[in-house]
Amino acid sequence: MLTALIIGLAIFTVAYIFLWYQATRHTKQPARPGPMDIGIGFLTNFFDTLGVGSFATTSSLFKLGGLVRDEDIPGTLNVGHTLPTVAEACIYMVLVQVDVVTLVALIVAAVCGAYLGAGVVSHWPRRKVQIGMGSVLVAAALVTALRQLNWMPGGGMAMGLTGTKLIIGIAGNFVLGALMTLGIGLFAPCMILIALLGMNPITAFPIMMGSCAYLMPVGSVRFVRAGRYNLKSALGLAIGGVPGVLIAAYIVKSLPLKVVNWLVVGVVIYTAIMLLRSAHLERQQRGLATAEATTD
Repeated sequence: MLTALIIGLAIFTVAYIFLWYQATRHTKQPARPGPMDIGIGFLTNFFDTLGVGSFATTSSLFKLGGLVRDEDIPGTLNVGHTLPTVAEACIYMVLVQVDVVTLVALIVAAVCGAYLGAGVVSHWPRRKVQIGMGSVLVAAALVTALRQLNWMPGGGMAMGLTGTKLIIGIAGNFVLGALMTLGIGLFAPCMILIALLGMNPITAFPIMMGSCAYLMPVGSVRFVRAGRYNLKSALGLAIGGVPGVLIAAYIVKSLPLKVVNWLVVGVVIYTAIMLLRSAHLERQQRGLATAEATTD
């Protein structure tokens, strides 16, 4: 069944690349990524492979650099990180022998959540995206901080789920898949879910990466068709991301990540504040414009 899962992922990926290529043929967006776009892709996916996560860090770098419009960040994250995540999934699904039934069930749940979530988020107005992303980034920073302080559950030794725990895992990963389309990474929440259900923490890697690898092409196609992403930055993430994954997985393998994770917490909180501040200012400007129109 694992072989079928990997073959299915390959088919998904080829179809995704074809659909993305077809969509870019008629776009007027700039398509050539710059060194910063590629560098962000390499850096974020390098640390992503080691367990830090890429969505929160990429969102922060996009916001700090002014590279992507706020309303296009969720789509750019999903579209650009798809190919590096597929590479991660193939590596970890082969290396870690998690129960295949559990793996397939949780992946399918995440894909269904992402499909429904992308259809909603891809049509959200700018201010709603700012509020949504700002809120989930605060949650992501909190989860990362709790993990750093070892205040999160440590997990057990199980390599799979059955019965009620399997049902809870399916429901939980469905919700996490939907949240992926808003720009909150699945990694940290999935690690917590796996630990709460008594599974070995190492099983989180093939589950979360396999889930992302399958759900991201599904969600990304909806963002591409809606034109709600930045093509240049998404290509940069894909081009820089795949080498970052391979170097992290096969050459570096592990790093002392405590300091990196605390840095991520600080940057993510700052980004969340900036997004929520932008949403607040936009609301004020809209109110002033309405007042002036009423006065006239």
